[in-house]
Amino acid sequence: MNKVVAYAKLLRVPGIGGLATPPIIAALTVGVYDFYSLLILFIIGAFAGIYGFILNDYADVELDKLVKELHSKPLVSGDISRKNAVAICVFLILLSFLFIFILWRGATIDEYKFAAVISIFLAGTLGSIYDLYGKKIVGSDFLVAISMGFVFLFGALSFGRPTLLTWIIFILTFNQTLHMNAVEGGIKDSDHDFIRGVKNIALRSGVKVDGDKIFIPGHFKAFGMGIRLFSAFLLFTPFVFFGYEYYLWQIIILALATVGMIYFSTKLISSKTFERSAIRKYIGLQSFLRYSLVPIMLISTIGILSSVILIILPVLWYIIFTPLIGEKLFKPRM
Repeated sequence: MNKVVAYAKLLRVPGIGGLATPPIIAALTVGVYDFYSLLILFIIGAFAGIYGFILNDYADVELDKLVKELHSKPLVSGDISRKNAVAICVFLILLSFLFIFILWRGATIDEYKFAAVISIFLAGTLGSIYDLYGKKIVGSDFLVAISMGFVFLFGALSFGRPTLLTWIIFILTFNQTLHMNAVEGGIKDSDHDFIRGVKNIALRSGVKVDGDKIFIPGHFKAFGMGIRLFSAFLLFTPFVFFGYEYYLWQIIILALATVGMIYFSTKLISSKTFERSAIRKYIGLQSFLRYSLVPIMLISTIGILSSVILIILPVLWYIIFTPLIGEKLFKPRM
């Protein structure tokens, strides 16, 4: 049973409901509603997300051993060998392309599908560079953000020409991933990243922990808030500038969710005490708000039911699977 739990942690099972949705959302923006196609995209998206996390864990084993709090990670504790982690990564690559073949079986390989292959290849390449060398490169967070953008774009290109909404959400995906990695992750790990010799935007900007106090300089706060405000602007762009139809109640809900996201982002970057449980809570709440924003934006385009499913799926998946691996809800440890 312990082995099963270890593999579930390594595979980030509680997070799959959110990790796998970007290609689905992209497909919906080009008018794809076929359940079978969306299910295959969900599987491919899950493989892509899991691959990235496992490769990152593999690359960081020796560094993570320096931090007591990270000793429970499966590769650090020895519950799973690094050799097995590599084997899983290779297997995930093969499975991804197998499911791409299944997705396109019987279809003509046109210029969009060719671009989709390029997109998923770039996603894997950039993501791998980040995982293996990112902690030695200041600004490598941009690599993983672009990588996730390409995973999203794959979902649209698999079926045709991306729409205006596709490109807006592509930029949103980049923005959200950049904030999650550079700002949220940078603050969360600031107490031990310097021990591991990590070179990242947070530490280079002057974020530091002294005892139970954390100092977050103004320019880093501006960086984080700038990303959030730009994302907020993009969320309303289709309605304000391009005449997309909307429901008044939809805009109200979107505005409230956006304010909530900005509020918790502000709480995080305004932290003066390094209280890990509070930081995890702010990050967890932002994660679920982040997953809900685009589906809310798309309500008038893809329908209420589709949007509700996309909002509920990541949250429900997380709530169901997190207790099964012995973790606390809304307090990610890894």
